[in-house]
Amino acid sequence: MVLKNIWRSVLPGCFKLNNKCEETKKKDLKESLSKRLSLSDISYQSSSFSLISDLSNSVIGLSLHIFTLAELELITHNFCSSNFVGEGGFGPVYKGFIDDKLRPGLEAQPVAVKRLDLEGRQGCREWLAEVIFLGQLTHPHLVKLIGYCCEDEHRLLVYEYIARGNLDNQLFSKYSVSLPWLTRLKIAVDAAKGLAFLHCQEPPIIYRDFKASNILLDSDYSAKVSDFGLAMDGPQGVDAHVTTSVMGTEGYAAPEYITTGHLSTKSDVFCYGVVLLEILTGRRAIDKSRPSREKRLTDWAKPFLRDPKKLDRIMDPRLEGQYSKEGAKKAAALAYQCLSHHSKSRPTMTHVVKTLEPLLDLKDIPVDFFVYTVSTDGERSQNDKDLSMRMQEDGAKTCKIVKKSSMKKEGHRARRLTKSSKSRAVYSDTALYTTHRNAYELPLHQEKEITVREG
Repeated sequence: MVLKNIWRSVLPGCFKLNNKCEETKKKDLKESLSKRLSLSDISYQSSSFSLISDLSNSVIGLSLHIFTLAELELITHNFCSSNFVGEGGFGPVYKGFIDDKLRPGLEAQPVAVKRLDLEGRQGCREWLAEVIFLGQLTHPHLVKLIGYCCEDEHRLLVYEYIARGNLDNQLFSKYSVSLPWLTRLKIAVDAAKGLAFLHCQEPPIIYRDFKASNILLDSDYSAKVSDFGLAMDGPQGVDAHVTTSVMGTEGYAAPEYITTGHLSTKSDVFCYGVVLLEILTGRRAIDKSRPSREKRLTDWAKPFLRDPKKLDRIMDPRLEGQYSKEGAKKAAALAYQCLSHHSKSRPTMTHVVKTLEPLLDLKDIPVDFFVYTVSTDGERSQNDKDLSMRMQEDGAKTCKIVKKSSMKKEGHRARRLTKSSKSRAVYSDTALYTTHRNAYELPLHQEKEITVREG
């Protein structure tokens, strides 16, 4: 200690220099961790060993797990067909389950394992883009990447498992229940927040392939943007765009991107406008089964978007009129702005969020009705009792009892009302995420008609 103090008094400049060097090293380390790693910083043509080394020594190594192929084969039962959940441009996706037995400290949870199709359209560049972007970004409306596998030629990604699949299936499948208005609007807001977050990064991140099948829906219909294989860093400084090869999905890409290869955040805004139009109309961006003038959604629907009197002509018929007219009008006007052929005329995604979010609170959604027929012969089934109890507990429902004076006279009307109630989608905005049970059918002799109003 005495010797150290002597040296400090004799050579004070050296000690100050050493301390300054340590501070500089710490500052440089802090800056390197805070600076977002770019796709261009790592070569995707490197060997597996070199790639893992580069990724492990970056900020990505602090947030993602590196799995072996054997581990992922174990949790998916060797990629068994019974665990297959879907397939995209990257390759097939399988469900698996991981816990702390597989990797100490890892939370037990179901996962989705995406495996690169070596003969598919995408390759190591798209795999690396997913790892780099999702390994550094965290947001409630971006899918969470848990880890990856890079072993020989094998490239795999491990995500959180999203229960309800993608918006494309929920919106267009013939076998799914029609999504109600507020659910659709909530999905549109969530997805807009995800894109706005990407655009606010420095430099901004251009998603480039925004579409319904890349929006995943959680159990409570929270939307998460997924599949970052085509994402890239946007322009910096005074540059308004980056120029790149045209990639994406037919029907979604912005016109200036198709014709010139110029890509900006406003290109994503156009894609978002197409998805918003799909949500409003219940139609796909491209549907070759329709008449020629209706095959491309934007060409068919855009003329109706600015006229509220004509808007009901393009609204999804599966909504059966159960939507906010004011909300639909404002959402349609916003979609029209997003779909402008002039990129500068399109709003920012932050503006989109601010426009759509207040529409969730509008109260002008029409009240739905359905008819329930109850026997009055004194013998009530257990089902009748259960429904009666549910009616009494739900203060938002009011019942109006209408006596039938003549069965012969009223029979046709009763059958018509009952048929109407069956055809109506029993999926109401008053119970946003609950599917109601179908009304029970009872004999028509000695009966009363109860019209239940859902408020």
